[in-house]
Amino acid sequence: MKGLSRELLIDTGLRLLDEVGLDGLSVRRLAAELGVQSPALYWHFKTKQELLEGMAAAIIMAAGMGPPENDETWPVWLRRRARAYRKSLLSHRDGARLITSARRAPDAMEGFERELEAMVGLGFTPVLALRTIMVIADYANGFVLQEQALHTQPSPQELEMLKRLPTLREAFRSGGYRQPDAAFEYGLEVIVAGTQALLPPRGIG
Repeated sequence: MKGLSRELLIDTGLRLLDEVGLDGLSVRRLAAELGVQSPALYWHFKTKQELLEGMAAAIIMAAGMGPPENDETWPVWLRRRARAYRKSLLSHRDGARLITSARRAPDAMEGFERELEAMVGLGFTPVLALRTIMVIADYANGFVLQEQALHTQPSPQELEMLKRLPTLREAFRSGGYRQPDAAFEYGLEVIVAGTQALLPPRGIG
């Protein structure tokens, strides 16, 4: 329909997502935001699920998918990729929920192919390359799901409980309580170290 495009619908959908969250996002609300009737949107997306998948693809692509840069070792690249992906998920309200509810879009799949080709060139087998990418994605998705759902400060009930749990209290005091950046980096290092242990020696960078 004239005046509408897939890109406009996706951009408007992401803006509405930030305002009302995934539960509040509907085709009717999106149509009202654009000043059209709901059927007009179906020229571009046959179902709401297709719209959500387009929005999810936009978030994935915004993370800057691509193979390692020249002279960039795979551990450095993997850390950079994971951080960029998490940042992209966090850039939108319910970003992780949106991603986990959608299938991978063709553009994202082509990006995966380029990354996998580069990883094979660095010593990975195709299956180990795919598993590594998926573990990173699943880790970031799950981490951000919790990150976007949880509060950052302990509740009064938790504070009261800590009075009789000295080891846990010390762990929290030393930086173990919901410090998302540090916690994400810890998990990322565990994944990188585990991958290094599984990779043939020529691929360790």
